[in-house]
Amino acid sequence: MSNTRSTAEEVEQMIEAIKTKLRVATGAAIKASHFDYNKYEDLVDIYELVMSKNQFSVSEMDAIVSELGRLRKDN
Repeated sequence: MSNTRSTAEEVEQMIEAIKTKLRVATGAAIKASHFDYNKYEDLVDIYELVMSKNQFSVSEMDAIVSELGRLRKDN
């Protein structure tokens, strides 16, 4: 994963990897197009955290999903 530029493809790959790793039940509601590319570095940080762990507590999953919600584009 290249951290030097934010492309739609990279965002899509990170979001899909996060959803898979977290086994998010509402994964269909999380789409790469929902995320603000100006917050790309924050998304990379979440991606790296998720990929570095094997298991997550309920509170960790809640925090990660909340943070992903914060990174969504404003409607």
